Amino acid sequence: MALSPKYSVYHSAVLDADADEVWAKVRDMMVLLDIVFGEGIENAHWTHGGSAKKVPSTFEFTLLPNHDLAREEVVGRSETDRSLTYRSVAQVLFIVDYVATYRVRPVTNEPGRSFIDWEREFRVVPGAPAGFLDDLEALFAQEIATVKAHFAA
Repeated sequence: MALSPKYSVYHSAVLDADADEVWAKVRDMMVLLDIVFGEGIENAHWTHGGSAKKVPSTFEFTLLPNHDLAREEVVGRSETDRSLTYRSVAQVLFIVDYVATYRVRPVTNEPGRSFIDWEREFRVVPGAPAGFLDDLEALFAQEIATVKAHFAA
């Protein structure tokens, strides 16, 4: 069976908060999920003894309104670089082989501000509905906008 193409998506934003303040929140995937999805998910929790302090750690959450279960794993975190990498461990929606990394950096010429960038790679399973990629891109853009709004002054 031929593999579907791998897609890469990149988003970034300047946040109105210090890099240490932002990282203190988003280094914990449960906090990031709450910021990004809010009422759009339910039952977000660490599984198999995972936690924000342990790498690797698996977690899951249910996407609303269709109750799609997402199972993912934090596979890397650097406190020095303020970066976190996570991946899917099962298909969610029409996405497989999902790997994402986000980083938080200080804006050196503007104290009290930071820069976040979020890179994602994934494949779409055969049979995904027409327009799925456009909808997914819109979702990813909304996620970074929500993070920016959360840290707005």
